[in-house]
Amino acid sequence: MKVVVLDPRRTATCDLADRHLALAPGSDGYLFNGLLSYLADHDALDRDFIDHHCEGFDEALAQARRQCPDIATTAERCGLEAAELEWLFSRFATTERSLTLYSQGINQSSSGTDKANAIINCHLATGRIGKPGASPFSITGQPNAMGGREVGGLANQLAAHMDFADPDHLETVRSFWQAPNLAEREGRKAVDLFRAIETGDIKAVWIIGTNPAVSLPDAARVRQTLKQCELVVVSDCIARTDTTLLADVLLPTTTWAEKNGTVTNSERRISRQRSLVRAPGEARHDWEILCDFAARLGYGEAFGYRHPVEIFREHAALSGYRNGGRRDFDISALASLSETQYDALAPIQWPVTDRCPEGTARLFGDGRFFTPSGRARLLPVEARLPAATAGDGDFVLNTGRIRDQWHTMTRTARSPRLLEHSDEPFVEIHPQDAQCSGVGDADLVRLEARGQRFIGRARISDGVQPGTLFAPIHWNDRHAAAACVDALVAPVTDPVSGQPESKHSRVGLVALKQCWQGLLLSLEPLEQPPCEYWVRAALEQGERYRLAGFEPVADWRHWVEAWLPACEDRIELLDSRGVHYRAAGFRDGRLQWVLIAGGDGELPSHPGFRSNWDGL
Repeated sequence: MKVVVLDPRRTATCDLADRHLALAPGSDGYLFNGLLSYLADHDALDRDFIDHHCEGFDEALAQARRQCPDIATTAERCGLEAAELEWLFSRFATTERSLTLYSQGINQSSSGTDKANAIINCHLATGRIGKPGASPFSITGQPNAMGGREVGGLANQLAAHMDFADPDHLETVRSFWQAPNLAEREGRKAVDLFRAIETGDIKAVWIIGTNPAVSLPDAARVRQTLKQCELVVVSDCIARTDTTLLADVLLPTTTWAEKNGTVTNSERRISRQRSLVRAPGEARHDWEILCDFAARLGYGEAFGYRHPVEIFREHAALSGYRNGGRRDFDISALASLSETQYDALAPIQWPVTDRCPEGTARLFGDGRFFTPSGRARLLPVEARLPAATAGDGDFVLNTGRIRDQWHTMTRTARSPRLLEHSDEPFVEIHPQDAQCSGVGDADLVRLEARGQRFIGRARISDGVQPGTLFAPIHWNDRHAAAACVDALVAPVTDPVSGQPESKHSRVGLVALKQCWQGLLLSLEPLEQPPCEYWVRAALEQGERYRLAGFEPVADWRHWVEAWLPACEDRIELLDSRGVHYRAAGFRDGRLQWVLIAGGDGELPSHPGFRSNWDGL
């Protein structure tokens, strides 16, 4: 097996790769258009598959050749050497079992839909779909993303993979649910939704299990929009997030280990999820809350479910209603499961029909696709670079995840072990840019755009390209000062998917000079520290805070008394120059907090500050 990574940035995945091609940011569409041209020019097409199972090939190839007719043109557009592109293209052309795995680097773009189609075009043109080891493969950003789509969890989808644009699908859902007033056009996607709240077109919003005050582009504007919205309801299993703090009504819900239902993974495998522990306090399942809400609106009869199996049976019945093999999602053979059978349901891949009651391990192996003609569609793709986004400065900011955190840290930040990998927000900077900007490794830096700022530690690395920066998406106002990076991202979106351009924002870079920095351990959670930079991290007992200030502290004792919890006893040490300060607070004879601060930017090393209280 050969592994090739296409990424402007060097990531940990490159450690297992045979080659890393650091293409120019946002140039993916050109690369795959160039690959399609290469395949046609080097007799690497599956003409029989194209002729019998595809449509639109000629138009797709003509467009690819207009933009990327040869390797030299493609290499120039992608910022790569022609030789390394030749190596990649020849490998793809001669390796029948080719998988192309793609995720947010493709999706989070103002042309993400086109980029995905360009990838699919290359696989269809070579017949590499529906075969073992040969497929385009979208790695989803959520563990149950497939399951969410199956039930119509996107603004532009009906349930059971049906589409607002298809009159037959609209009539199918309307008839099945006996819903004469069924919505006939898609709803607003996330960015457009918040624009509508801002203008007053939407006056109430219900946010379930997500944290848009951190995760959406132009995050500061999103927060202001929620503050002015007449009614904000939030359902979450975490009481204090950046979004729940803006809620008028907060509904406690169950989380993963407390839920009872099904999830679907990326290979279409439906699995039963059984609760491991009881829900605490007043927490309830989302479906129960929604049913009660419907009843309050006068629709209790239509939402009279008493168990998840009843919802699942209806879901399965809808998937097969007026289907007859025309739609991909069909689990109608599971529509009559008893509660006992549902509880014992083994993992199974859809479609699950009367003809395939054991499920379907592989789709498209017969060359049949779920289109009116039964043929796969190749689409002409006009590749384009990222949209010009508002911003001050000469750097391109790429945002993304790090290994041990998940989205906005509402859950993962509670685990000390997960913070051992990286416990501070950071900015990766190329050595050349760091030198020109006067930035040293581990210095604090500020990114600026759209009137907002992000502060993090500099990581000098040749894993990013000159002129580009990388910052993680996870930190937020609950865990750090000025560390919500999506506040810098402009709300530019893909016209089809609605995905924001999260990988390409123009920002400025400023080196910061700290006057002092500190480390604090506290048994109790604390309010926001009174300094310009702070980061909170969970410990096995208590919390650790990294602190820094850009102005000197005139009176450390007053600073401590104004912020830290009052204690019966306190020990303090301040050197004669007023540079180093130590303090510890005790209550009932027990150590409550310890603070070490250094005015010259350096702190003494102590193992106790790296993990927990054991070393103290």
